[in-house]
Amino acid sequence: MKKILTIIFAIITLSSCELDREPYGSMKSESINQNPEEVIDGLLNGVYAQLKAWSDPMHRLGEYAGDNIMIRGSSTDPFYEFISFARTPNNARLSTFWDSGYKAIAQASNIINLVPQGKNATLDSKLGECYFVRGMMYFYLVRAYGRPYYQSPETNLGVPIVNGTPEDVINLNLPDRATVKATYEQAIADLKKAEELISVNKGPIFASKEAAQAMLSRIYLYMSGTYNNPDPTYSQLAVDYANKVINGSNYNLLPRDQFMKYNTFLPESNRETIFAIKRVASEYSGSDHYYGIGGMYSNIGGQGWGEMYASAKHISLLNETGRNDWRPEKYKIVDARAAFIEPTYSKTTTGAYTEVFRFIKDDTGNVLNYVQATITRSGNTITCKEGADVYTLTPVDATQEIYTINYKNGKTYTGVIDNFITLNRAFPQFYIIKASREGENSQLHSPVLSRLGEVYLNRAEAYAKLQRFGEALADLNTIRTRSIVNGGYASLDASNAGDLIDKERQLELAFQAERSFDVFRNGKPLTRAYPGPQSQTESITATDYRVVYYIPQSAINSYPGKLTQNPTN
Repeated sequence: MKKILTIIFAIITLSSCELDREPYGSMKSESINQNPEEVIDGLLNGVYAQLKAWSDPMHRLGEYAGDNIMIRGSSTDPFYEFISFARTPNNARLSTFWDSGYKAIAQASNIINLVPQGKNATLDSKLGECYFVRGMMYFYLVRAYGRPYYQSPETNLGVPIVNGTPEDVINLNLPDRATVKATYEQAIADLKKAEELISVNKGPIFASKEAAQAMLSRIYLYMSGTYNNPDPTYSQLAVDYANKVINGSNYNLLPRDQFMKYNTFLPESNRETIFAIKRVASEYSGSDHYYGIGGMYSNIGGQGWGEMYASAKHISLLNETGRNDWRPEKYKIVDARAAFIEPTYSKTTTGAYTEVFRFIKDDTGNVLNYVQATITRSGNTITCKEGADVYTLTPVDATQEIYTINYKNGKTYTGVIDNFITLNRAFPQFYIIKASREGENSQLHSPVLSRLGEVYLNRAEAYAKLQRFGEALADLNTIRTRSIVNGGYASLDASNAGDLIDKERQLELAFQAERSFDVFRNGKPLTRAYPGPQSQTESITATDYRVVYYIPQSAINSYPGKLTQNPTN
């Protein structure tokens, strides 16, 4: 049985079959060596194709484990384990993430091993694309399955380094997981090779020299230690690679008005996007819209589950510098990133909105829940009613319609006058549309893996860890003032840099699968004290065993060699 599983692993997970290795099953490796220009495009397209299946669980395991989202209730879908931190090795989405990642690694490696380097610049540039995909895959795999870099990378386990399909797939004995340090070194070596070889920038849906540099800036940031114990060498390298991208001429930050429509632009026409995984409308026909990334976040034109919403924590951060008012008749966006949120305002049978005072209250056991209490206006007095209880609203900022009430439990709550938002179970539907509406096509979305806005934030954090706070502040405010007019921070120093930079990353990179990793790599705890079925009182520390995912049991069962599982406690 083990030998059968070994063959299956080699054929499926390592993509060693002739159809994956040689186009259409008819081109032998000798022909590839003799005429690489004729076949490399087809082989390379196969590498990019693997990223499509991989990108779905990649997004979910990165974003759902964070604090930007809440779900209406529990779910039988395996992705609920990402939200609940109920880690198990038998998770179909984790298996897809692992398998597709290693297929991309194997196919990229096979091209690298089959196509000779140095024949001409065009061919070398395409080989560089293979190195980019392989390096990127190792990085994404090790950040999911390996512990944060600051935690003993020389001994903690990363992922197996398997660069290409071995000649003998029957008697295979592959190595166990490399260390976190060795896995990072492999990713860095591949990305540096991509930087060296790629001479043609074909646009953001393909690997490029700048995409490799942007990814290196992020990897070195992951290696740069925590704010309390930074690593100056890796911090400087993060700055160096960010400089290469920022000082180049291929990318520009979108102005505020265009940034607010970021999700609607095709990636190849978006000058801020550095690398995205291209999806096309034909892949989103009929019910397919339900199963894309955006399908959980919204229902658009009758397409999508719309069961997962922006968290109260995320909305509160968006409102820190002024209320974002999504009401159609009063629409005002203070923080441009609030444009990616769309509450589902409900109308009465007569077509009118119902005014409510929305706030969050403590229930038994310190469980937080939303309240939308209908208001009554009488002159300058405004009251709201919850059940039989009536409360008078006290203005905090009447212009923004922010008020407080003295609640029956003796606590004072702050909330806003708003239109009634449709509930899904007990939760107002704050739809997220950042992963929808590409080309205005419902749930079409090409996941953005790298963009210039992130590179500025990478450099800001690295500068802060180098104690270069003036330069860090300039980068931080470049991003912040793009979204919040005149909203720049006045100062940055050791006492506030970690909190302000991390907050800006949370706002700027929300719904791009970065948040949970950003929290833990800097040694911080994750808390989710806001309405939703998640644990509202638990603090998950960066040293918790659940910070990393289990290696899929299916991969362990079929692996030709020892494949060590992550700790279970």
